[in-house]
Amino acid sequence: MKTLIAITALAALAGCGLDTVGAAATGAAIKKQELEQGKKTMQQAEQKIDQAMQLQQQQQQRTESEK
Repeated sequence: MKTLIAITALAALAGCGLDTVGAAATGAAIKKQELEQGKKTMQQAEQKIDQAMQLQQQQQQRTESEK
């Protein structure tokens, strides 16, 4: 009888552990998506900054050539 109770308890605890592992994996997947989205946003921001700098340089060159 004690063995049956022990096996039942172990099975219940193992089930809780699997649930915890599943929740952790889901959380990690969400964090990975957030990280990837953050990288995309950063790349887009860098591209916009580069474009703005190029436009500024072109305007400076035009201004200097008009002098």
